[in-house]
Amino acid sequence: MSDELLSETAGAIAGAIGPERDEILREMDERAEREKFPTVGPDVGGWLSLLARAVEAERIFEFGSGFGYSAYWFARALDTDGNVVLTETDARNLNDAREYFERGGLADRATFEHGDAIEVVDRYEGPFDVVLLDNEKDRYVEAFDAVRGKLREGSLVLADNAVTAGSIDADDVQGLLAGDSRPAATAASSGIAEYLSQVRAAEAFETSLLPLGEGVAVSVRL
Repeated sequence: MSDELLSETAGAIAGAIGPERDEILREMDERAEREKFPTVGPDVGGWLSLLARAVEAERIFEFGSGFGYSAYWFARALDTDGNVVLTETDARNLNDAREYFERGGLADRATFEHGDAIEVVDRYEGPFDVVLLDNEKDRYVEAFDAVRGKLREGSLVLADNAVTAGSIDADDVQGLLAGDSRPAATAASSGIAEYLSQVRAAEAFETSLLPLGEGVAVSVRL
């Protein structure tokens, strides 16, 4: 079985056996497909929910939230006193996220922040139990540096698009990680490779790759 086919098959099975989507998530998935809006999709969404439950998350922070898809998966895993902070520079997307959460009965588990996530996180004290990096790919290192001091032992940092997406070329990421010179690599590819190199080398963190969707780097604070 080819790697590509294995990835497709694994994604399909992950979606089939993962948590059941509610009406709101199905609507979000339909919107994402219709508008070609990038989301993590239900296969990765199920993992976000599972990982949040596994670490008994109470506080979650997202660097980039779009219209709230990944945050909605997180919120479903939280107790009623839990909280996920959504950050988004597009006010319309953030308002849409708020509406989805209200309709899904999860608005009391969410904080909606309009603005640059790296500026927003400075206003929050830790610890966060789970952090999702899904902002500009060439700013992942900046985001990690902004939040790493707000984590506890056992906290997770999840970085979406660790393999591919949009202007990210998987071959360039792999080559850069191996130390090759890739002068034609995009800023996004270079940013992902730089982040993966730095988080792997960071003391008190252990990292591996969840090979679903467009790749999620999962790092645990030791």
